Amino acid sequence: MCAGPASGDVGAAMTLEPAEAPAARSPAGLYIHIPFCVSLCPYCDFVVVAGAAARGPTNRIAALAAALATELELRADALDAAFGPPGTATRPPLDTVYLGGGTPTLLPAETVAGLLELVRLRYGLAPTAEVTIEANPGPDERGDASALARAGVNRISFGAQSLDPGELRRLGRRHRPADVSSAVAGARDGGIGSINLDLLYDIPDGSLATWMETLDRALELAPDHLSLYALTLDDPDAEGLTAPGGDHLPVRPGARRWRDRARAEQDDDRAAAMYERADRRLAAAGFAWYEISNWARPGHPSRHNLAYWRRQPYEAVGPGAHAFDGTSRRWNAGRLDRYLAALTPLDGSPPTLPPGGAETVDDAEGDFESVMLALRTADGVTQASVGAAAWTGLAERLAEPIEAGLVEHAADGRLALTLRGRLLSNEVFGRLLPVAV
Repeated sequence: MCAGPASGDVGAAMTLEPAEAPAARSPAGLYIHIPFCVSLCPYCDFVVVAGAAARGPTNRIAALAAALATELELRADALDAAFGPPGTATRPPLDTVYLGGGTPTLLPAETVAGLLELVRLRYGLAPTAEVTIEANPGPDERGDASALARAGVNRISFGAQSLDPGELRRLGRRHRPADVSSAVAGARDGGIGSINLDLLYDIPDGSLATWMETLDRALELAPDHLSLYALTLDDPDAEGLTAPGGDHLPVRPGARRWRDRARAEQDDDRAAAMYERADRRLAAAGFAWYEISNWARPGHPSRHNLAYWRRQPYEAVGPGAHAFDGTSRRWNAGRLDRYLAALTPLDGSPPTLPPGGAETVDDAEGDFESVMLALRTADGVTQASVGAAAWTGLAERLAEPIEAGLVEHAADGRLALTLRGRLLSNEVFGRLLPVAV
């Protein structure tokens, strides 16, 4: 998410006010990772397993559900010990739950309902909580919207990616454009109150015209929210994230070859034009930009994702899932076998928390994250949010991006990214990185 440092001396690390160290806090949200997909897309870096593990007589869906329930119980025990029972002043109920993947809608609706009931019992769930589930639009992958709504799901995010048949084939997607339309209609009819579509741009061998056709077709479906992501082809193996204890899975050889070819067919200038045109088109359609990759109709921003960008604490369960308590980050290893072995041991021994790792976020890193994440959003950064002393230093650090038109002093006193600044946000964020004094 963050960029590398910009060239040149950017000064000492920021210090936000107040100066006292933050304390761990109980979670405002909960993320549940479901790693199953019917097939693997060559560009995907999420923790995903496919094939017989996801579908068929030897699938591992029931095994995963049992392990998730056990991890939810163990994490809840730790929260009880640290903050007291849910519903108390020190342990308010969750405001959001997000079932991501993978394709969580491959789980039977009754399994989803059981997990959410456990969440209500052990974590508390606010009456107005946002409960999101991700889904693929294909008819055999989108789930039963009515049953999901009865279980408590009130928001669904469809991985449409494109509404052009040729692009969907190039991306290795199983669904067709008509499936997206029927999935959205089914979710509406089933009582899901908020619908998001994920779309990708800068697709290999794509064009601005095809991108705008996809966007217009998406708007015709009247979603409440759109997430637009530039296709990013990272290398988690090279980044050291795929060891047995890592939070990613190794890239398959076929996917690596696909990515090597795809990178050669991407174009930064074309991607920038796609983003700029989309921003104007969505504004005209009544969608407000609220985060670099996200636009929503009034009342429909993703509250769960806003919690991430506002550095609120969140719990997480499932293989590869990440949690944050305000002072430290924790993650589960991505390997499904190791996850199941820890939580549902076959030898009858007591379950243990899954393997993974943790790190403490020091003051300088926390200050950087607070400002960087705030700048990702339309809210920007205010003097009140960082303190008077840090505000002066922040303006100095951002002097060049301000001069270059990447950051602006908004009329209400905020520092916020301009449209061009969103396109070059990594350059701005590089100015904020903590460095040695």
